[in-house]
Amino acid sequence: MSVTASSLRPTTSGVLLSEVAGAVSGSRRGADVQVSGITHDSRAVHDGDVYVAFAGARFHGSEFIEEAMANGAVAVLTDEVGAAVADAVGLSCIVVPDVRQVLGAASSMIYGNPAESMTMVGITGTNGKTTTAYLLDAALRAAGRTTGLIGTITTTIDGESVASIRTTPEATDLFALLAVMKERGVDAVVMEVSSHALVMGRVNGVIFDSMGFTNLSQDHLDFHHTMENYLAAKALAFTPIHARQGVVLLLNDDSQLWSRSLMGLAQIPLTVIRDTNVSGDGSDVTFRVNAGGGNSATVKSTADEVEVVTQLAGSWNVLNAVLAQQLAVSVGVSADLAIAGISSVSSVPGRLEPVQVRENPIEGFVDYAHTPDAVEQVVSELRSLAGTQRKLVVVIGCGGDRDAFKRPLMGAAAARWADVVVITDDNPRSEDPAIIRAAVMTGAASANASASLVNVADRQAAIQQAVDLAGPDGLVAVLGKGHETGQEVAGVVTPFDDRAALRRALGGDQ
Repeated sequence: MSVTASSLRPTTSGVLLSEVAGAVSGSRRGADVQVSGITHDSRAVHDGDVYVAFAGARFHGSEFIEEAMANGAVAVLTDEVGAAVADAVGLSCIVVPDVRQVLGAASSMIYGNPAESMTMVGITGTNGKTTTAYLLDAALRAAGRTTGLIGTITTTIDGESVASIRTTPEATDLFALLAVMKERGVDAVVMEVSSHALVMGRVNGVIFDSMGFTNLSQDHLDFHHTMENYLAAKALAFTPIHARQGVVLLLNDDSQLWSRSLMGLAQIPLTVIRDTNVSGDGSDVTFRVNAGGGNSATVKSTADEVEVVTQLAGSWNVLNAVLAQQLAVSVGVSADLAIAGISSVSSVPGRLEPVQVRENPIEGFVDYAHTPDAVEQVVSELRSLAGTQRKLVVVIGCGGDRDAFKRPLMGAAAARWADVVVITDDNPRSEDPAIIRAAVMTGAASANASASLVNVADRQAAIQQAVDLAGPDGLVAVLGKGHETGQEVAGVVTPFDDRAALRRALGGDQ
């Protein structure tokens, strides 16, 4: 079995079930057993574990209590429904009204409260979390810190990578992972914090030393339903139960309104990093993107004035670099060391990642852009790179079982700037892929009547057609999946990597 972040377990001496019950203000039933681990997956139970049983979308975890017991569980953390089953099979339990909300506290107690002895820095926002996390990790390492990184692409423990299952792990997995990091000498952790994680209590039990905010634009409305709910979810990160201080980007664009709204909801001290073209308080940190390529910015605070430079392509990445630098400073890293670390990062997987073949003059790029705002940023940037003489071809799709409202908006964002938009499948999951493509196509057609639109279901064929349409010196951008290595259709994930697919289409090695 391959090692993933969710499968790692620390070495623990264990605690009494009564101690866990006290930490979550729960009622203990049965023997006061020694427990050494905790999991919400009955298949992943180790000897001595607490099994967590709560109501899910399709079933209640209590249905698997006997399986968990057979696998070595010695107790259950559950509600009254699960407690009845635990009582019937003679298994000790802790009973609470809302299991999800106490998972963090229970897991933290069992694994020795690992977050309390490490510097914890979180990053939330719609776009830019992953790149900012990579840059911040480099800044901390430049300052001599031994780091852990938890995010969308990968999890790293002092430079060693293990696969990530989701942006923010479930609380049971998160605290096991943090305990492993602590065992291996990590003293600073950078973590992407998703809105789902905040609402579902995955980071309950962690108080971040600093929390960064990138921006807010439309995404995840299948879950949050409204932008106001989405904002409220992000704002949870800026309350005393989750963070001691916050660092917020205030940009001169459409995200400014949402950033200001978040600032109004925040209940912790904030450092505001404000574009010099935006009005604000005299105590704000200000920044100005420097002319000549957009990969550096002058950042001015009450303490100093410095230049932050990034090697990363994309004008938006200098904003991620500025946020990373100020987050590093907020946890005690000197400005100069932070800048040195940030400037050492030359790429982030699947983020405007170049894909080229020596024999083919076409420039190829793969990017994770999967929101209307991210697509707009990437494609407009590539339009500037292509100019008016070179053809820009964009391959795009939208995920199934996710925010359907953004599909036409993403198509429109691509068509506004591209000469050709090839619309294809991107993890349709349980939905009819043709319906998803039609929604993207509708948005693209409404935005730019002069753009050529092509509908190709098969993603490899779509990428090949994009290359064929680009001309001898065109640009091809494949958007949506970035670093991902699988395509999910009807519950089955098959291997697929946009970077490899684009390389094949360009005539490179398989």
